Amino acid sequence: MSKQSEADQTTPLSGSFHASEHEAETRFRNMADHAPVMMWVTEPDGYCSYLNKRWYEFTGQTEEEALGLGWTAATHPDDQKLAEDTFLAAVAVQGPFRVEYRLRRADGVYRWAIDAAAPRFADDGSFLGHVGSVIDIDDRREAEDKLALNEERLRLALEVAEIGQWHVDTDTGIMFWPPRVKAMFGISPDVPVTLADYSNGVHPDDREKTLAAYEAASDPRNRPLYDVEYRTIGREDGVVRWVAAKGRGLFDAEGTCYRMIGTAVDITSRKADELRLRELNESLEAQVAERTADRNRMWLLSTDLMLVTRFDATVTAVNPAWTTLLGWAESELVERRFIDLVHPEDVATTLHEVEKLSEGRTTMRFENRYRRKDGTYHWLSWTAVPGEGLIHAVARDISGEKEQAEALKLAEDALRQAQKMEAIGQLTGGVAHDFNNLLTVIRGSVDLLRRPNLTAERRDRYIAAIGDTADRAAKLTGQLLAFARRQALMPELFDVVPSILDMATMVRTLAGPRMELELKIPKEPLLVKADRSQFDTTIVNLAINARDAMNGEGVLTIALGAVSNLPARRAHKAVAGDFVAVTVIDQGAGIAQENLNRIFEPFFTTKGAGHGTGLGLSQVIGFAKQSGGDIRVESEFGKGSTFTLYLPRMLTGGETQDETLAEESIDGNGVRVLIVEDNADVGDFATSALQDLGYASVLARDAEKALAELEKDAEKFDVLFTDVVMPGVNGVELAERVRRDYPDLPIILTSGYSHVLAQNGTHGFELLHKPYSLEQLSRVLQKAIRWRPANLQT
Repeated sequence: MSKQSEADQTTPLSGSFHASEHEAETRFRNMADHAPVMMWVTEPDGYCSYLNKRWYEFTGQTEEEALGLGWTAATHPDDQKLAEDTFLAAVAVQGPFRVEYRLRRADGVYRWAIDAAAPRFADDGSFLGHVGSVIDIDDRREAEDKLALNEERLRLALEVAEIGQWHVDTDTGIMFWPPRVKAMFGISPDVPVTLADYSNGVHPDDREKTLAAYEAASDPRNRPLYDVEYRTIGREDGVVRWVAAKGRGLFDAEGTCYRMIGTAVDITSRKADELRLRELNESLEAQVAERTADRNRMWLLSTDLMLVTRFDATVTAVNPAWTTLLGWAESELVERRFIDLVHPEDVATTLHEVEKLSEGRTTMRFENRYRRKDGTYHWLSWTAVPGEGLIHAVARDISGEKEQAEALKLAEDALRQAQKMEAIGQLTGGVAHDFNNLLTVIRGSVDLLRRPNLTAERRDRYIAAIGDTADRAAKLTGQLLAFARRQALMPELFDVVPSILDMATMVRTLAGPRMELELKIPKEPLLVKADRSQFDTTIVNLAINARDAMNGEGVLTIALGAVSNLPARRAHKAVAGDFVAVTVIDQGAGIAQENLNRIFEPFFTTKGAGHGTGLGLSQVIGFAKQSGGDIRVESEFGKGSTFTLYLPRMLTGGETQDETLAEESIDGNGVRVLIVEDNADVGDFATSALQDLGYASVLARDAEKALAELEKDAEKFDVLFTDVVMPGVNGVELAERVRRDYPDLPIILTSGYSHVLAQNGTHGFELLHKPYSLEQLSRVLQKAIRWRPANLQT
């Protein structure tokens, strides 16, 4: 489209200029510029030659920007093509148009506008262009959107609530029922309906009241709401349904009802629920009475204790079981505090449980003891709930269970001891044989020493034989005590190589003459930190199992070695680290696969009755795990078994006790020793022997005499050396009193065996095992003396 000349732009309303037309144009411009809407005029070719002031004020465009087709630049980019295409299409056909688009306001905000135009024609019918107006309809569009949203919300609400709308034109009788309302009358959605379908569809028993309510709602005199519930009989399916209908009449100025409108809801399900509820209510009293009777029967017949109490422990009700079980009559318990019957040792925990109940928490299982009327106590297990200021509780008598548990514990302890005694019993014959051999050497050497005219060389040889034999006897006794667990049990650093070599004699004795023991021992030391006696017991247990698996015949192999990891075993993954592996290999029948995961269970055994308690391997795995290791078993049924014990390896161990003591001098140098020994022979020997070594020793026959010596003058003693097993106050008790009253006095314990030490340890005191040599005694005394000055400086 071409731009017109300035002369043409002054006469946009006609093709030629005339004075009258100029006046008319002037009047039009004046009127248009003061119009409340935006107005515009175009030429026949579509060129916009005029826009009123309102357009420029609204859009912020200048005249240069807006004329021609520049006005389309003020429309929204998404609407610009629509506006331009609509306008040009109207120009092409010389016809009217109407279009809605978003128009940019001067502040940059887009608002919805409606642009409407009509063509102009000259008297001769020639097309002169369009004249149009633009009106801001943004507020109207917003209102229309809100109305549409509200209508959609209403539609959804009606849909969700399953409400059907209806209306009736009372003048024509035309009735509108949506499919949902038709369904309430059993009519298909596409079937037309009339008022007759409404009246005929109502159940005969409800028809009169329903039609009367409808007629009343259309009466201009009262104008009540149409609110009625009625049944329908489906015209097509014959189904009886319940409908709740509400409506009202619409009246004109003269009071004539010209329309009835309303809603209808299918309430068939609700009516069925009401019927069931009514039936339930009718039978509720009987049910309550029956349940009350059941509750009363349970209250009266239950063997469990039932209790209702206030939070201050005052009893409000008990059932007859209290009399049966505890001997208390109801009258003796009601309004009494139940805490008075609780065992004194259980009062604090019981009150704490009541406090938790007062906070609203439920008690699922709480045990305490209640006193019977005869003064004895019963164990009870309680379940309780709080509510309405009261505690409702039920208790079950578990005294029998407690007794069974205690009996089981005693039985387990007895079985464990039996297992030990069984193994010791197997050792008895071999140990007696070995011990008698040792006594033979000692007795023979003593007899030879009594002969006259012995040379010095022979006397020394006999004395050395007695000493060596005594050492072997002490070792044999120590092994027996360790196995019987009569030594103090504590972790210590030791080399498993000499330990296995020392145990070899006992293992050979256990194995019997038909079995061969093969040892695979490395030359380098393998240090571990564990309980040495438990380690020895573990080796014995594994050896006994291997012997039994081979029926006492075959080759039993014990191998030692260092490994860099603990392999995967059972459900455990491999663990990296330095370990000592002790492997026991037998050539027995092997272990069935289904038993491999059970062999470490306490009391599980595949041996026949009387041939084992099933505790040996459980002790083995317990020792291994407590020591930071584990045990791995490999077995194939019919081809033997391999048990490997893993213990953490100590790469550096420092000096052993024996090495440290070896550096000490055995000379007494006047050190003052208070010896406490109840055995006269041992006490006299130790006293005189220490005096010969240069010690100033004093002997006390028991703990009381030792304490009396210390009370007279504790400063005259440098060290206390006491036996553990003594009548009255034992050595451990004496040592603890001395440590409390004389904290600077060193203390050394000695014992051949002691159940006190086996159960409780050495209590932190130095311990010298019997039998001991004078050299060992002297060196441990020297070590204690070296400790005392350091202690005095702290």
